[in-house]
Amino acid sequence: MGSSYHQFCPVAKAMELLDERWTLLIVRELVIGSQRFNELRRGLPRMSPTLLSKRLQQLARAGIVDWIADGAETRYELSPAGRELRPIVEALGAWGMRWIGELGDEDLDPKLLLWDMHRNVDHAAVPAGRTVINFRFVDVPVRNREWWLVINSADRDTDVCDEDPGYPVAVNVLAGLRDLTQVWRGDRTWAELLRSGDMTLVGPASLQRALPTWFTLSTFATVPRAPASLGAAARG
Repeated sequence: MGSSYHQFCPVAKAMELLDERWTLLIVRELVIGSQRFNELRRGLPRMSPTLLSKRLQQLARAGIVDWIADGAETRYELSPAGRELRPIVEALGAWGMRWIGELGDEDLDPKLLLWDMHRNVDHAAVPAGRTVINFRFVDVPVRNREWWLVINSADRDTDVCDEDPGYPVAVNVLAGLRDLTQVWRGDRTWAELLRSGDMTLVGPASLQRALPTWFTLSTFATVPRAPASLGAAARG
């Protein structure tokens, strides 16, 4: 646990645990359904495995996270105390979307975007069987440019691949990383990107039309934004 603020205030006592780097983001991942160590790592790709393990141990000692043996693996779940953090995480996300909406180039990550999208596939809307979507981010270095989502509607399962999985592709998506991130956050729409030419879809016309319906947007996409002048003031 981090250094003490030496205050009896319950906000100060809570922050002694929660304001350490990455801690609240681990809680965020657990809130949205990650349970395995590798799932947590993929939701926090810039966090080292060693630090993730350390933070999970701290959260377990604090009674926030339960470790559950599951065969050879361990599942991580929020305890009753941890589940009470859900509305706090959701409120922070809504506040950040409303007031701190500006994204720097360093905030954009194709791995994180596709990982978030894979958790929001509407399996009822995707064609039966296996559906593969290829994403090519035209403004990303070649080594990270191409990604694939492999959706299996029967198993309600979706894999994120950074190498060609070898299956036929249903739709190819060509777009800028920032542009697709803006769609995901609700700042723009699929239709706007297509009309502007900032996105191109390649595949059967019926699948091109249907593709936007295969995803629900980010939890925070519908949060009303603050007026631009007020948002700038909040950012200082």
